[in-house]
Amino acid sequence: MKLKDIQNTFHQELDSLYLSEEVDSFFYMLIESFYQVSRIKLAVDLELKTNNSEVILNALKLLKQEKPIQYILGETEFYGLPFKVNEHVLIPRPETEELVEWVLKHTEITKEISILDIGTGSGCIAISLAKHLPKAKIFGLDVSNEALNIAKQNAQLNAVDVEFIEANILEQPTFKTPFDIIVSNPPYVREKEKELMKANVLMNEPHLALFVNDANPLLFYEAISEFAVNNLSKKGLLFFEINEYLGNSMIALLNNNNFGTIELKQDIFKKDRMIKGVKN
Repeated sequence: MKLKDIQNTFHQELDSLYLSEEVDSFFYMLIESFYQVSRIKLAVDLELKTNNSEVILNALKLLKQEKPIQYILGETEFYGLPFKVNEHVLIPRPETEELVEWVLKHTEITKEISILDIGTGSGCIAISLAKHLPKAKIFGLDVSNEALNIAKQNAQLNAVDVEFIEANILEQPTFKTPFDIIVSNPPYVREKEKELMKANVLMNEPHLALFVNDANPLLFYEAISEFAVNNLSKKGLLFFEINEYLGNSMIALLNNNNFGTIELKQDIFKKDRMIKGVKN
């Protein structure tokens, strides 16, 4: 079957769900992954065929069901690095890349420090930091064993040393030595905000890593802030990715936990998305 014919089928089946440019992007990503055929190669030879059209047509069925392309491919890119992903971990977002960049701007590359990523998921934050901070000791904590299995594969894929820990931050785990930096992108989407989210996210990404009860939207931030008070070194840094609607509440929370030099930072979409505090 000609790849160009399959591309036309993609548009016939998917243009009612996605933008035409997005459909093309899906198609080119899939033929690159499945058949090692690039967009340029297809443009040069419109007669290119495949003897195994079943695999890409199965992917088309999944796209019609609004399954994210990253889960179909089993991989994505974050901060210029490759990451394996599946239904047990969130698909890393560009906003979280900004969080990594912010942490790196406040860290000396040659300094021997320890960093803990709480709610590590795929390991994207911890692994990206480890890749750029060769002298740092990096830890990644998560409550999900399935997520940690993916994170360990990603650390190996990117040739970095990260120590992963299975623990529930709500139970205030203990550590023998303090950390210099704690960073976290915990669950922060309130249940009432589900209606604002795309169906492909709601139907596929792990709710454990996304949602928090409306009655206590700062549940994880309160627990992590309390943990940071007891497990950060003096003048240690605490970084969070946050719900865009809760910036002022987060400032108050860090103030109440005796953090100073608090900075609320917007993402590229001009939304309050990150906050930093220094332990007094």
